[in-house]
Amino acid sequence: MTSSAENASTSAKTEMHKPPVVSPEAWETAREQLLVKEKAHSRARDALAAERRRMPWMAVTKDYVFEGPSGKVSMRDLFDGRRQLIVYRAFFEPGVFGWPDHACRGCSMVADQVAHVAHLNARDTTLVFVSRAPQSDIARLKSRMGWEMIPWLTITDGFDADFGVDEWHGTNVFYRDGDQIFRTYFINSRGDEQMGGTWNYLDITPLGRQEVWEDSPEGYPQTPTYKWWNWHDSYVPDAAPDKKWVEVSDAGEAAFRNQEAKQ
Repeated sequence: MTSSAENASTSAKTEMHKPPVVSPEAWETAREQLLVKEKAHSRARDALAAERRRMPWMAVTKDYVFEGPSGKVSMRDLFDGRRQLIVYRAFFEPGVFGWPDHACRGCSMVADQVAHVAHLNARDTTLVFVSRAPQSDIARLKSRMGWEMIPWLTITDGFDADFGVDEWHGTNVFYRDGDQIFRTYFINSRGDEQMGGTWNYLDITPLGRQEVWEDSPEGYPQTPTYKWWNWHDSYVPDAAPDKKWVEVSDAGEAAFRNQEAKQ
């Protein structure tokens, strides 16, 4: 059997086939050539998100119950008064590698990547994690790992089996219209790799980023680009955009558009 030290030594002796070293001018040319493909990729991603916003919805007909820090809560409660809900099924429970000190390593990496949820909340969206661990263990894990801002509920029924996340991690998206809840999207496996950032989360929701440049169905909520952005501790519901920030963002967007036109 080959030891890890021997493997490391062998790997260190393997010559890397590195790219050529070129002049600044040649490097910039190569970058511009790749940028064309990257912009095409961005446009394709936007088009895919637009198609996602037009996917049919599936009515949720069961009354699911979860355990929260203060007791039993319904699925409707998970929305916390908002219209959109993103639910990540994490594996932290007996039988999972790492229990009881840690959650699954992959699920833990997902949790480590989650951006401040205030930005999602400002777009009428709530993010929660769910698993089958008791709340006492979840509280301990969140404190140890620095995940206090992520709402984390305990599954008490067949929610995971019903939504494709009983044997593997996955992210489900739901929309609330009054008392009716609809399932609108689902990703798992490598699809979860991109999750954690505000934009990627919003791009899988039925309402999207809710900015005027997006291709969304008629009547969907949209506001001017950039104007709703704020410091995570400064969002105020229904507040008008800050006038100074409007000036700054308008100037920045104009400069960006001018640069785009020259390319």
